[in-house]
Amino acid sequence: MESIPTDYTPILVVDDDVGLLLSIKAALVSSGMPEPALVSDSRKVVEIVRKNRFHLVMLDLIMPHKGGMELLKEIKEEFPSLECIIVTAIDDVSSAVQAMKYGAYDYLVKPINSEKLLITITRALERFDLKNKLALYERNQRFSDLKNPEKFEHMIAESPDMAMVFHQVEVAAPTDYNLVITGESGTGKEMLARIIHNLSTRSRESFVAVNMASFSKSLFEDHFFGHTKGAYTGALSDKKGFFEAAQGGTLFLDEVTELDPSLQGKLLRVIQERELYRLGSTVARNIDVRIISATNKDIQEEIGKGCFREDLFYRLNMFHITIPPLRDRKEDIIPLARHFLRIHSARNNKKITSLDPAFAQCLLDYSFQGNVRELENVIAKAVLLETEEALTVSSLQDSIVESCLPQTVKQDFLTLDALEKRHIYRALDQTGGNRTKAAKILGIGLRTLQRKLKEWEETPTTPE
Repeated sequence: MESIPTDYTPILVVDDDVGLLLSIKAALVSSGMPEPALVSDSRKVVEIVRKNRFHLVMLDLIMPHKGGMELLKEIKEEFPSLECIIVTAIDDVSSAVQAMKYGAYDYLVKPINSEKLLITITRALERFDLKNKLALYERNQRFSDLKNPEKFEHMIAESPDMAMVFHQVEVAAPTDYNLVITGESGTGKEMLARIIHNLSTRSRESFVAVNMASFSKSLFEDHFFGHTKGAYTGALSDKKGFFEAAQGGTLFLDEVTELDPSLQGKLLRVIQERELYRLGSTVARNIDVRIISATNKDIQEEIGKGCFREDLFYRLNMFHITIPPLRDRKEDIIPLARHFLRIHSARNNKKITSLDPAFAQCLLDYSFQGNVRELENVIAKAVLLETEEALTVSSLQDSIVESCLPQTVKQDFLTLDALEKRHIYRALDQTGGNRTKAAKILGIGLRTLQRKLKEWEETPTTPE
């Protein structure tokens, strides 16, 4: 059988079972989708794909002449942007994983549920459109081209790399894809996830953030799936889990690679079936959530070590965004520092309005292994210590000053008074703000310490 509609169609379905081909066609047409092209002879598929502008090909796994896996490899090698779905009568995890490795979008098991079929096809077509839009973003992007710049106002950035990240967010957010955000600790993965949620069609519903490292095996099911009254001793009432709490909205799984391997299968099942059972219940509850996952680890490395399920990764990673570390986007350091200066100056009722040039240079020369989070902590502590109207090197931590010592020596050599001030505040920091203990450590009298603090017109509290 070979049926190519006169009008353009983005969908090709390949199966040696003509009855199934006609059944899929009826399901698509009745739902309002375009009539698909149908082919029963797998030997003709590649040539037909070459002659038509398909966006999606559905392939039966086991067919005479050429199997679906062989066709999948051929199609993806010649047409890498084309989305493919494998259909099979055998529910085999290894085949599913292999199909995903070759580039399949999804893996459906017969008999095919019509609702699941339509959802899968719709999302595959959406991903095709998404990848083609992203191809336009291979060139450098500008912040001025963002469609919703106000959504990013709290994520301060000026570097081209972050402009690219923001554009990726705008393209991916309106889709319903599960996303993975990778980046070092402190780069702002949760903040970016919230922006994606706010730009999505789910923005009116809940955003539920969960740190996966904090759940033991015994607590996982109760917290994620919930329980019914009487499910166990102490279960005095029904309780929703995180999935139900995020119903219609977004579930953010932070540090997802920390989830124990024995629990990953339970998470995978809910994602695949879109339903769960509360503890103590035999009633299936439908789940409609978008999952955004984040990790600071290399997921492929975790998969290779056997610490993370490959099939779960493919379900979570329908789209991937990487946030570069702060040290690789120096253009963002000073704008972020000024942003945090405004916040912490107001919080501490201080009139510090600028960064001294030497202070700014030290920030630029520092590696910031803790990224944006570390930068905020540095500015917060500097604001507490500073007595001038600009943040100066004397208010910086020793580790940062030492990292840029040659530049500091040339531009702003520390005075003895500044060194003394830093030494005293370090003692106060070590003693939790206790002046008596600090004076003893410093080898000076308590009155001398109090006089110096009064001279500096500083509040002698321990910097955070």
